[in-house]
Amino acid sequence: MEELTHIDALGRPRMVDVTGKPDTQREAVAKCLVRMKVTTLERLKKGNMPKGNVLAVAQLAGIMAAKQTPHIIPLCHPVLIGDIKVEFNLNEPNGTVEITTAVKSLGKTGVEMEALTATAITALTIYDMCKAVDRGIQIESLRLIRKSGGKSGTINLE
Repeated sequence: MEELTHIDALGRPRMVDVTGKPDTQREAVAKCLVRMKVTTLERLKKGNMPKGNVLAVAQLAGIMAAKQTPHIIPLCHPVLIGDIKVEFNLNEPNGTVEITTAVKSLGKTGVEMEALTATAITALTIYDMCKAVDRGIQIESLRLIRKSGGKSGTINLE
């Protein structure tokens, strides 16, 4: 059986020691889908929502969330984030907003959790800002689609 990396010899949680690892370019990309009524998406696109510009606020929330990841995910290392991009693809016929988040860093550990956290918080912000007009909004398929850097190299999951 493989050794548990986040448990010490006494079974207590511990942070993995990454001090001996070399710094490498790291990148992670995550996606998520927010499904809503077509009429809700039309209002969102026109900027006609009670809480304001949904996509601008959600984008900012995602960026801020990535930077806060080690504060909300136990045993997650703080990393120096070099770049965060939160982008949206609106599919009007399906009433969906696809969120794609890319996070880059130069460091000893990956940025998958930062990308996933940013994407999730972006989706939750869209939900929060649209729920007054559409109670049936669904957040679907939060996933990591690509990561690169470190000893595992590039991993494409989609």
